[in-house]
Amino acid sequence: MTPRQYRMVGVGLVFLGAVVAVTLALRAFQDNWLYFFSPTEVAAGEAPLDRRFRLGGLVTEGSLRREPGEIELLFDVTDGNGTVTVSYIGVLPDLFRENQGVVAIGTLDPLSGMFRADEILARHDENYMSPEVAAALAAQGHALPSKPAQPAGY
Repeated sequence: MTPRQYRMVGVGLVFLGAVVAVTLALRAFQDNWLYFFSPTEVAAGEAPLDRRFRLGGLVTEGSLRREPGEIELLFDVTDGNGTVTVSYIGVLPDLFRENQGVVAIGTLDPLSGMFRADEILARHDENYMSPEVAAALAAQGHALPSKPAQPAGY
């Protein structure tokens, strides 16, 4: 082989290695992406059954229920059109309450249709809502909290 052919083989091997590395990195990232679904999309069967995802909406008024002596909490999350029952075992965030925005992370039980959450995220103040939840609620016609007026000089 000539020196030029050696260089071309070397360039080809470097290119092939780069393609393999990028493919493996993208595959690893794809397994860790958490997609967002609204209760309407979950009720329509658009949510995956085989992996974790985020479910966002408002906690339905009067839907919090816990059997005496049980640690599992059940509540409903709605976006105005669809409602999904969420099961959660764990400590709830301090700001978790009815009629407030929430994002639950977990999996959908294919048998019961219940969302089994392993993490609950609540709004951190009265004016914040994740962009996905805000967009889903706005699409359903819910009034979103307005931003407070800034004091003069800001």
